[in-house]
Order: sequence, then C-alpha cells, then structure tokens
Amino acid sequence: MTAGLTPVIAATTRWLVLAYPSLGGPWSAALAEAQARQAVTAAAWLRYPTAIDVELVRLLGPGGSGRLDRLFVAGADGPGEGGRGEGGPGAGGRGTEPGAGVERAGVDADAGAGRPGPAGQPWRSWVDEVVASWAACLLTDPALAGAAVAALDGGEHTAGGPVAFPRLTTPDRHDRQAARLLRDPGFLAPVADLHRSPLTALLGVAPADPV
Repeated sequence: MTAGLTPVIAATTRWLVLAYPSLGGPWSAALAEAQARQAVTAAAWLRYPTAIDVELVRLLGPGGSGRLDRLFVAGADGPGEGGRGEGGPGAGGRGTEPGAGVERAGVDADAGAGRPGPAGQPWRSWVDEVVASWAACLLTDPALAGAAVAALDGGEHTAGGPVAFPRLTTPDRHDRQAARLLRDPGFLAPVADLHRSPLTALLGVAPADPV
C-alpha cells in the first residue's frame, strides 16, 4: 500500500529540499533530504491512512505544487500584496519567507539555492500541498513529530510492525546543522501554517509557541 504513495512522497520531498536547501556540501544535503523524506512520509501516511485513500490519490492526483510555488514567490520576491512589504507570507517575523537568509548564509542565489525551481515541471503535479505543510510542521515542532509517529502505530501503513523515523524525531547535531533551514520555524512558517490546524486537531497536540 505504501508504494502507492511513492510519487507523492518523492515529489513533495523534492519541493521541500529545493525550497529550503542545505547550506553544506553533499553529505549535508543528503542528511537534510533524509529528514525531509521522513517528515513527508509520516505526513503522507497520516493524510492517506488507508488503502482506499492511497488508491484515490493515485487516481485523482494530489493537487500539485501550484499554490506552494505562488506562496514561495510572493514571500521571497514580491513587494506588495502577499510579499515581504505588506503582511504577506514573508512579513512580520524572522525570515518567514521560504529560502529567506540563504544569500546571507553565503549561498549563491543565482545557482538556484532557496528556490523550488521553474513551474511546469511534470514532477510538480505529484506534490501534495497538505503533506508539505504537515511535514513542515513535523520538522519544526518536536511534540507534533513525536505524536505523529505514535499515531501511525497500528495503522495500515505500519501493519508489518512499528516503523521508526529517527532523523525526524531524534535528530543529532549533524542532522540539525545540515537542515538549519528545514527545521527553522520562522523559515517554514508560511508553508506550515497553511494546514497546521487540521494536523494539530488530528493528533490532539497544541502547536508549539511561535519563535
């Protein structure tokens, strides 16, 4: 059953790691991707808990990355409505736009760091906005991450036995350093806040206090 979610998990993970890249070398990038993939997997299993749910998303598609891409561009680039200048996703907080601060960290923005990439690529149709938002919540809120993994126990996705998500729930120093952007509540707030309320209601966990 889980194999049916592979395109959703792969595409949504790809969107997150392109939007919030590791600031280190290849090893750091691999660690960051592993954390993103575990968060996306847990989120996808929560969103599509049964074989029927998985089959439906395979037939109908998850919706694509359109809104996420528009949110990213508005928060990162555009002054005016929806941008940094007037209370949009990138306003009112510490680096709240996706990819914010990448240039300050010394990454070459012209090389595409901190940007999900051009629209219209086929893989983007498999990005799930809700899964991306829930994964962002899990990456930035340890209480939610622990509750999410606990909630999966006994479900159809874990029928073969408990599944651990150690890089999500118990990241070590190297994991955290590699995923500084992916785990920063301020940077991920625009994406996490899109669908945070349904996730906290599902898990019965109060959201973490804003940083």
